[in-house]
Amino acid sequence: MAVDYFLHEKIWFEKYKYDDAERRYYEQMNGPVTEPAAAEEDDDDDIDLFGSDDEEEDQEAAKVREERLRQYAEKKAKKPGLIAKSSILLDVKPWDDETDMAKMEECVRSIHMDGLVWGASKLVPVGYGIKKLQIQCVVEDEKVGTDILEEEITKFEDYVQSVDIAAFNKI
Repeated sequence: MAVDYFLHEKIWFEKYKYDDAERRYYEQMNGPVTEPAAAEEDDDDDIDLFGSDDEEEDQEAAKVREERLRQYAEKKAKKPGLIAKSSILLDVKPWDDETDMAKMEECVRSIHMDGLVWGASKLVPVGYGIKKLQIQCVVEDEKVGTDILEEEITKFEDYVQSVDIAAFNKI
């Protein structure tokens, strides 16, 4: 009963014989097939993996690369860099309540430096009728330092007792 079953089934018990027969048939039709490994062995002499035969092309490529790097460096040099700026809020304190605050503000604003821009100001009460001047300024960090700015303001000894930095923010 099992033998009858295998008679009707398409099972290849000796498949290698059929594969060999099919290979021989196609070889007769198309000629023998060369294996890829054999073809690669013959071509090994033609391929130079390290490019030693192409020295002239390497020199030209190096010249082109150097030219592009030079152009990039020139372009980068022309581009202006970012300018670091800071916003500073100064507390300028007078000697007493009789100090002319308008004249003190005028003196402070008379300070001119490259990279210094004065902003808004207001009078803030400290106590006992004394008010301090709060004044805003924007400085370029490389050109104006806070120490220099404080020294310049405190030169007005008749009006200014001291200068403090109330706020300092990088822009």
